[in-house]
Amino acid sequence: MKLQRTVVTALEDIKARDIEVFNVQHLTTMFDRVVIATGESTRQVKALGRSVHNAVKAIGGTILSIEGETSGEWVLVDLGDTVVHIMHPAIRRYYNLEELWGQAKPRAVRKRAASTASK
Repeated sequence: MKLQRTVVTALEDIKARDIEVFNVQHLTTMFDRVVIATGESTRQVKALGRSVHNAVKAIGGTILSIEGETSGEWVLVDLGDTVVHIMHPAIRRYYNLEELWGQAKPRAVRKRAASTASK
């Protein structure tokens, strides 16, 4: 759960939209969680990927790989037990990963208080 909180906070810090966390343990043995978030521009998508990378590294987590940083349309951060997809809005609509993981129940991501978010 610490990893999940770290990822969500890193995404919120850079103003990711529509963050969803799926528990997929019952669907695959490859990983436990899928996190999907939207960035409004390629620059923001890249920054979100870097934010997740830096936050996970800061808590001593392992980053297995990062894909898509060059184009910035879809950045995938593989953290082993958690896979993070950060997508441009058009890419997210097209691939609709929520439907792929639709058998998994998305976990609601609480919004941090405005005073916390502005720090």
